[in-house]
Amino acid sequence: MAARLIGIIGHGPELEREDGAASVLRGLGAQVTTIDLWDEPHHLFAGDEGAEVRALIVEALDRPDLAVAALRALRREPRLESAGALLAVTAAQVARIDPTGGFDDFVLVPYVPAELYARIRLLEWRKSEFATEERMKVGAILIDRAAREVTMGGAAVALTAKEFSLLAYLCERRGKVVSREELLRRVWGNRYEGGARTVDIHVRRLRAKLGAALPLATLRGSGYKLEAPASEGKSSSQAAAEPRSKATILR
Repeated sequence: MAARLIGIIGHGPELEREDGAASVLRGLGAQVTTIDLWDEPHHLFAGDEGAEVRALIVEALDRPDLAVAALRALRREPRLESAGALLAVTAAQVARIDPTGGFDDFVLVPYVPAELYARIRLLEWRKSEFATEERMKVGAILIDRAAREVTMGGAAVALTAKEFSLLAYLCERRGKVVSREELLRRVWGNRYEGGARTVDIHVRRLRAKLGAALPLATLRGSGYKLEAPASEGKSSSQAAAEPRSKATILR
């Protein structure tokens, strides 16, 4: 099984300090890899090209502007494009964090181990994709079929009954092309006498409510396709599992 690493990027001499992220996470049972802010991103995989970097922590401390530049460089490495990214800063620099810098979250230094652990778990939850009998997660969208509720990034999204059923069916068929006729038959039922235009109207409403969080492509002459996750190899149910022990989660 490929190693699942947490990548830590910072000033070389400080990366291994006793209160740094690398030491804290190793103490929690994580596998860690480190590089300097100016190193090439592929060096994170040195010694294990088959490894997966599950999260990135950029220790900018008093220079959040440098962290943004470092993250842009990291994203140019295909294997790091979708990894969740944490910005580590001091309390004095929080006001300087650029909300458009590309980070998913930030964490304060000095670290509180329980907080750092929780932030990484939250990153993994946000990036996870899964489908069970009762719940499905597509990026930030969580569909609870039992409760017939949808949340996006934790916030409730109000959908009509048909919008909910359409979204659920598109997610069930993720990665496959579904025609308007199929959607009419499976969502509206065989007795529905309206035209395929109603599908387009409901799709437009879903896009308006869910925005870029819904990776739904229109295929002219064919129908719609909910794009498959970037990494098909990650399962779902495993990502959705309820929290277990720290050592198990971080390994």
